[in-house]
Amino acid sequence: MPAVSFDHVSRHFGAVKAVDDVILDIAEGEFFAMLGPSGSGKTTCLRLIAGFERPTGGDIRIFGEPVADLPPYKRQVNTVFQDYALFPHLNVRDNVAYGLMIAGRGKRERHAEAEAALEMVRLGGYGSRKPSELSGGQRQRVALARALVNKPRVLLLDEPLGALDLKLREQMQEELKTLQRQLGITFVFVTHDQGEALSMADRVAVFNDGKIIQVGSPEDIYFRPEVPFVADFVGSSNVLPEALVARLTGETCPAAIRPERLRLTSEGPLKARVTGLSFLGLSTRVSFDAEGTRLTALLPQDVARPREGDEVALSWAPEDLHLMRAGA
Repeated sequence: MPAVSFDHVSRHFGAVKAVDDVILDIAEGEFFAMLGPSGSGKTTCLRLIAGFERPTGGDIRIFGEPVADLPPYKRQVNTVFQDYALFPHLNVRDNVAYGLMIAGRGKRERHAEAEAALEMVRLGGYGSRKPSELSGGQRQRVALARALVNKPRVLLLDEPLGALDLKLREQMQEELKTLQRQLGITFVFVTHDQGEALSMADRVAVFNDGKIIQVGSPEDIYFRPEVPFVADFVGSSNVLPEALVARLTGETCPAAIRPERLRLTSEGPLKARVTGLSFLGLSTRVSFDAEGTRLTALLPQDVARPREGDEVALSWAPEDLHLMRAGA
């Protein structure tokens, strides 16, 4: 039985189709990412699971139970919000224990469970502090502990790492992934950051215009995009137009090749002119004009770099040119 199931679910706001006929099953114990640009429908789907929105059409089930008529507090889910939503006047312990207090649990019991939840997120001993006395990463952990202390079967995370700096965000990605594996509960994670989705999730759903464009493992999404939108949005792949693919392969369809898979050679199937170079530390991004198509390659620093204006040839391994269907 799926942890969360969408059966032809839609959510319309007047003429705007925020979610449009979504079909999706999320497995129990899965770390599932919803990825897409702003306005693509991913956050609305999260809010539909949480009960903060009601579907215009279709059916949502959580562990087989229809939830359309259930208020948020009766669902087996909890949410970590993007802004953490901590109460500034309460200390950390009481913030974490707030849901238990609402549920009528005694003070000693809820404080003990709150301390256990804080230990789980490596904040043991911080219970007496106020949120204003914590760093951004610590406040994020408090919000996570508050959601977990109620022992939900599904944890919803609405871009919880967006306010953190790069180094801390990468650290929290590892911690969230480790915690999910330890707990074994279903995590549904909404993000517009491709790196977050690919590094943490077991499966990724790519959204656009209220629809799911592709669902698959991070490897499938990255190396085997089904349509140009996924290839371009996830990792900024090179998308070759149908006419160019037809000349190169005989197939009339678009194709994708990742920048790190392109090679500069003396002889190759595609001639190109270097239009720009950008130093990225471990690699150099090289831009090309290839028969009117803009392409990029990532070259390791130990590979000789061309100069802007050079005429070069591009090649790749046959398996690295991925054919796609036309469309979104």
